[in-house]
Amino acid sequence: MSHYSDKTRSVLSRRDLLWKTGGGLGGVALSAMLGGKAGATSLSESGGLHHAPRAKRVIQIFCPGGLSHIDTFDHKPELEKRAGTPFDPGGKLQFFASKPGSCMPSQWKFRQHGESGLWMSDLLPNLATCIDDMAFIYSMHSKTALHGPGCFFMNTGFTLPGFPSMGSWVTYGLGSESENLPSFVVLPDPRGLPPGGPINWGAGFLPAVHQGTTMSVQAGEAPLSDLFPPKDFAGVDRKSDRAGLDFLRTLNQKHRDQRAGNSELDARIAAYEMAARLQLSAPEATDLKGESAAIQKLYALDDADIGPFGRQCLLARRLVERGTRFVQIFCGAENTTAREIRPNWDSHEDLPRDHGYWGRVLDVGAAALLKDLKSRGMLDDTLVICSTEFGRQPAAQLKGKGETQTKGRDHNAGAFTAWMAGGGIKGGVGYGATDELGWKAADRGKYCYDLHATALHLLGIDHERLTYYNNGIERRLTDVHGKVISPLLA
Repeated sequence: MSHYSDKTRSVLSRRDLLWKTGGGLGGVALSAMLGGKAGATSLSESGGLHHAPRAKRVIQIFCPGGLSHIDTFDHKPELEKRAGTPFDPGGKLQFFASKPGSCMPSQWKFRQHGESGLWMSDLLPNLATCIDDMAFIYSMHSKTALHGPGCFFMNTGFTLPGFPSMGSWVTYGLGSESENLPSFVVLPDPRGLPPGGPINWGAGFLPAVHQGTTMSVQAGEAPLSDLFPPKDFAGVDRKSDRAGLDFLRTLNQKHRDQRAGNSELDARIAAYEMAARLQLSAPEATDLKGESAAIQKLYALDDADIGPFGRQCLLARRLVERGTRFVQIFCGAENTTAREIRPNWDSHEDLPRDHGYWGRVLDVGAAALLKDLKSRGMLDDTLVICSTEFGRQPAAQLKGKGETQTKGRDHNAGAFTAWMAGGGIKGGVGYGATDELGWKAADRGKYCYDLHATALHLLGIDHERLTYYNNGIERRLTDVHGKVISPLLA
């Protein structure tokens, strides 16, 4: 599938104008409506773009800040043996923000779980009960130790901004399963946007209709900006709104009749109809009152700390259940210095404090999502991915001129862990390995290209054939890299 991008026009089209100046409901409606047409006509009879898919939809959990693989998924007995000894006796190494201190083992005990006997730390007791449904890539590494570029790399395949996100590529290739909801939805952390902000779910040079639509996860708030008139505006009710839409359709049709063959006008007319449908579908999809008490307890919605992420995970299930193709959940916000607890996984000063908090958040919400999907028979064709931008160092971070040893860990682009579940993934599998201390990927190292290629394969897409012609190059999500990680496939 290839598409030519014409960058020579100097005049904005009506659709471009709507996107560049609207930014609210009009853009969302247009995205949802056109997202359903963009790739659907190219689907094979098998339901995939290039081959029969194992997964129909994706839920991606992203943990910005740098989740420590050493304290969660990657068991390192040798690091325990060397606890307190110098990590770099010669003093020649320099980490991202500090010199390495002494070897610091996991702050939580590791145990084997399930029939697979894979290891997971006590930080994640609920996820441990799902371990036989999960596949782990222990040998992930990145090309950067900076948060923003690292997030871009994991989400778009490039460290620079301006490239399409994975969700955009998926909806470009497959379109949407729903006429009433956006095909690509992003659920940011309630604390704020991640490092790099909306670029992480942007469409880049793909048509703007494929960028992610952000939804509010705050209880009591409208899920989409500008979805309804202001509360103090009494001039519009459902009846008059319908009349306004009918009048607008009449004007648009007259305009279209004078410009035969302009499909963008048809798209705009349909966008307003989508807006009307969203006023019904979006509130229904995000209303959790109809969920049973058992489900609300499973996601810990009443817990002040865990509840917001649990709500994100539950909303993700409801959205894919109703036809949304790709949902991205952020577990953490923009990086700032902590007064009490950091707003993401970036645990430079006090890892037991920060990971202790965020581990509980991720553990309950992600485990609830996997169990809920499985109980409904949805895990078989829903691919769940969890990743971060890089890992953390196996040595304690030093602070200050006196090089005081802290309880934190510095950035580590050389090693981290990502996991996948459902959607054709073989559960209870561990792939690749880091060295004996967890410093670098040592066995079958993988970049995001390989993770993306594997996800696309499960969706029925050949990552080398999903391309878009831009600026003289046939661009791909995986650039010129990437191989499907076959041992992870069921």
